[in-house]
Amino acid sequence: MVNEPENPIMRMLSAYGAAILAKDVDAFVALYDKDTRVFDMWNEWSYDGVEAWREMATAWFHTLGDERVAVDVDDVRSIVGHDVAAAHAFVTYKGLSADGKTLRAVRNRLTWTLRRSGGTWKIVHEHTSAPVDFETSKLIFPH
Repeated sequence: MVNEPENPIMRMLSAYGAAILAKDVDAFVALYDKDTRVFDMWNEWSYDGVEAWREMATAWFHTLGDERVAVDVDDVRSIVGHDVAAAHAFVTYKGLSADGKTLRAVRNRLTWTLRRSGGTWKIVHEHTSAPVDFETSKLIFPH
């Protein structure tokens, strides 16, 4: 794992968390390639292209009202090449009240593939997941 400041994964994770906390759709979407494909855990099978992902983010941030979401990541593991990088991590999304109190949290798994084009790194693929209990068909979230 590379955690140095030049690691594009760590920079992207920081920008990702900041954009979500600020509910800044433009900053959030700017992290993604125009042809990105996202396999998200909620609602849709996949989002193809940045405009579909923008619609999701706009709706998500709107539903938060005066709440915000803090993003914590841990156990980040990455491989960084010249123009391609990949990472996986555990991520916790914490719903915060207007005064910063944690209201709820969900933890899941995140995998990213990034590509550098013209000196800029963009997310070309994102996959979030949680294991499924096959007897109940319910997602398994860690305690």
